[in-house]
Amino acid sequence: MQLVVARIGRAHGIKGEVTVEVRTDEPELRLAPGAVLTTDPASTGPLTIATGRVHSGRLLLRFEGVGDRTGAEALRNTLLIAEIDPEELPEGEDEYYDHQLIDLDVVTEDGTEVGRITEISHLPSQDLFIVERPDGTEVMIPFVEEIVTEIDLEEQKAVIAPPPGLIDDRAETASSRDTDTAGEES
Repeated sequence: MQLVVARIGRAHGIKGEVTVEVRTDEPELRLAPGAVLTTDPASTGPLTIATGRVHSGRLLLRFEGVGDRTGAEALRNTLLIAEIDPEELPEGEDEYYDHQLIDLDVVTEDGTEVGRITEISHLPSQDLFIVERPDGTEVMIPFVEEIVTEIDLEEQKAVIAPPPGLIDDRAETASSRDTDTAGEES
């Protein structure tokens, strides 16, 4: 099974290093020197990681055969893909691979059907479930502990406790103007 582990960003310096947007919780395992990764587009790979280092909070990688800025810039926006055993599980108890979450049914805590997870969107601040509703529309649900209260892989479902307005249009608004001030004199 293939797992997207990073996206190559811009070139860094003149010796072939690139910045990468990490898309794995295990970069030390998936993006270590010597790792051979397939790519999307396939024509740019496979790529073998020669070196890796963190600089100003960003991971920088250099690949074998890429020794200058021009070669590094040609790799921009390439996805790096690792081959993993489909039975392999993440190390952390509450960690999941995307393929484990795709197609899970999403229900509220009271059992109301919301839809089915069709995609996981990895954003800098958090991950989002893209959920297709029974009527064909989509809703985005932040994959955070406060909202996604349970992932049950055996039952193939994700249980959520959505705040008002997340999956429906009935948002609750509290305002100090809601109080009755008609009887006051000016």
